[in-house]
Amino acid sequence: MYYEIRRYQARPGRRDEWVRYMEDVVIPFQASLGMDVTASFTDDQDEDGYVWIRRFEDVAQSEALYAAVYRHDRWKNEIGPVVHGLLIAENSVVTRVTPTPASPLR
Repeated sequence: MYYEIRRYQARPGRRDEWVRYMEDVVIPFQASLGMDVTASFTDDQDEDGYVWIRRFEDVAQSEALYAAVYRHDRWKNEIGPVVHGLLIAENSVVTRVTPTPASPLR
């Protein structure tokens, strides 16, 4: 099992709009397809920063979920274009992490 920590940069002044879209559209859509969204945060030190965490059982599950989400017509035609309009995509950072043996997230 592992987690993905995804750090995004909203376009200047649009973080609140981004958070609303994530909470109202992106997270429910992904969860409806089986994605396990563990947490969502705003960055207290960056007024445009946003972080969210997703959990996967293994690489095979993540590949299947990525395909289900990002190849879905709704993502390609509706959600994805809005996401790209709200974020500075080149500033995104995705880190894959595995909980240590004593971590409560194990």
